[in-house]
Amino acid sequence: MNLQELYRQFITDIQQTGWLEAIAVVTGIASVIYSRLENILVYPVGMINTAISIYLYLTHGLYADASVNLYYTVMSIIGWIMWSQKREGRTLLKITKSDSKDWRNALFFFFSCWVILFFVLKKFTPSTVPVADSFTSAAAFTGMWLMNKKKLENWTWWIILDLASVPLNFYKHLVFLSFQYVVFLVLAVMGYITWKKQLTSHATA
Repeated sequence: MNLQELYRQFITDIQQTGWLEAIAVVTGIASVIYSRLENILVYPVGMINTAISIYLYLTHGLYADASVNLYYTVMSIIGWIMWSQKREGRTLLKITKSDSKDWRNALFFFFSCWVILFFVLKKFTPSTVPVADSFTSAAAFTGMWLMNKKKLENWTWWIILDLASVPLNFYKHLVFLSFQYVVFLVLAVMGYITWKKQLTSHATA
């Protein structure tokens, strides 16, 4: 596919973008902004995005990404509870950096999810992109898990997810969602920088 064909596909898909996809994009971007600000609204706003995304991904054959958004919904409830815990008016859960054990656990979790999801997609669904769909989903599972624990490295996994999701969603004619992941990528980099600064300030306080 040359640049002219890509441009024609982009224009066509933008014209066919529905209001549900637009709402998903707006709430998705808002939830990432709230996450960067360490604001608990990341969870309720994000759950609007995930509910719509489950429907959109199922109708476009991205089954693993649909399962990711179901996982997001469940984990958002858990994260909402974890981030809400306070003592003397202060949030108990603080931003921390992953140590070597945390990294090993995260990598094991990621590769386990990737392999399992790939097998499920190949065996039980008509997915045409099982490798890419399972990869982005595994990265998302890992990023959400670490975000609930307020690990700095959750942003690393979101960056990986965003880089892979831009071409995947474009390929599936979800152009507006593809654009969303471009915005997510920028916000994830900014989120990493913001959380790292907060981590440094906590350490010197």
